[in-house]
Amino acid sequence: MNFNSKAVSKITGLSFRQIDYWDSTHFIKPSVSEATGYGSVRLYSFNDLIQLRVAKTLMDKGISIQKIRKAINYLKKNMPEIKKPLSELKFLTDGETIFVLTKDKKEIIDTLKSGQLVFSIALGEIVEGLKGEIIALQREKKYTVAIKGKKYSVVLYPDTEDGGFWVECPSLPGCASQGDTIEEALEMIKDAIAGHLAVVEEKRKVRKAA
Repeated sequence: MNFNSKAVSKITGLSFRQIDYWDSTHFIKPSVSEATGYGSVRLYSFNDLIQLRVAKTLMDKGISIQKIRKAINYLKKNMPEIKKPLSELKFLTDGETIFVLTKDKKEIIDTLKSGQLVFSIALGEIVEGLKGEIIALQREKKYTVAIKGKKYSVVLYPDTEDGGFWVECPSLPGCASQGDTIEEALEMIKDAIAGHLAVVEEKRKVRKAA
């Protein structure tokens, strides 16, 4: 799955401004698709979401963005086999420095060379938490729309890649539409249902005439 900035903000708890700033300053960039101008869309992978959530967690514990950058630069220089430290390593912090656990459990790297170990960031919990947020975001929502006095049940789904929503009417196979907002999507499905019913009625008249 890929995620646009709107979905990333909802899943990670980061603001659009933070996401945009981190991209423009090359801190954490979208690995699927970068913004190339007005109207273009950033697309992030699940791996990107992990990095964003880890960075946010470190900041919530009092670590500045400058210190996180410094720690990452240190790790990239001294552990070149690790391409994306924020999604591949386990971090610990005391609010002053950032420690990293290595494969050797007896070895702990102090990336900023100061402080004492008091807090651990569990990467597994972050991954599971993100999965839960994604499931919640993707959860379908059911609505009822009225066409010519008759009610139809429709199902709305968020589009995490292109943005907006797509909606379908299960009782009318193939009848679906989309919109940038929930309100627009529901209006569009009304038009789609009306069009679908008109086609069905026309076919019925043709069969009857034959």
